[in-house]
Parts: sequence; C-alpha cells; structure tokens
Amino acid sequence: MFLMGALLAASLVTAVVGIVVVLILLSHPPLPVPRVYAVVALILASSAVAVYGYGWFSVTMGGPFPELCTSRNDAGADLAAIEQQYWPLRNACVYSDGSTVEYVSVSVTVFVCLLAGAALVSAGTSVYLRKRVRKTSGVIS
Repeated sequence: MFLMGALLAASLVTAVVGIVVVLILLSHPPLPVPRVYAVVALILASSAVAVYGYGWFSVTMGGPFPELCTSRNDAGADLAAIEQQYWPLRNACVYSDGSTVEYVSVSVTVFVCLLAGAALVSAGTSVYLRKRVRKTSGVIS
C-alpha cells in the first residue's frame, strides 16, 4: 500500500512538473520537436499512472461500487462476498446462490488506456522524429 501511494504521489508530481515545463517553454525558445513529444509522453504516462493509482486506492478502500451491492439479489439470495480485482478495476457482488453481479470501472479503465496509448504514440513520434532529424542531418548512429 505504501509503494502504491508513493507511486501515485510521484506520478502526480511528475505530471505537474511536466505541465509547468511546457508552460515555461511557451515563453522561451522551443525545444527541438522530438523533445517536446518526449515531454508530452512523460506527462501522459505519469497521468495514466496517477489515474490508475486513484482507481487502485478506490478499490482497496472498498471499491467505487460497494453501494451497488444489495444485501439480497432478485432471487432472494443473501450477499455472500464482494470480490475485487485491480485490473481492470472491478467489484463483483457474489450471492449465496452462486450468482455474481459485476461492476467494472469503465471510466477509469478507458481513461488509463487512452492516456497510456497517447503516451506510447507520443513517445513513438519522438523516436521517429529524432531518427528522421539524424538521417537528414547526415549523422549516422
């Protein structure tokens, strides 16, 4: 739990520092384009980690959906357990008759996947542009 808290704090700090760096760059001469994409990738990746950390703590502290688990299902069976899973973030209400009702945190999952995917695209763009700049300037690596 401490490790996840430290990861959440570090990712939030990294995202904020990255945003501050971009704001500072707006008033100063810009970095080469590949470096800008690299900074954007860092901001997006750290934001994805922060959102996942929020979801992880939410599930650990009882889940985002515990109020949706009713004490009895439609068939009249009692609630036997609440199962939690950390990826995708979900809660499952398990009833005594064996039936299960799942609640998946689609918003957190989609947001994490979108941020992580955008970070990968930005990092790939940075690498591609860096190689292209080297190739056009005649530097062989």
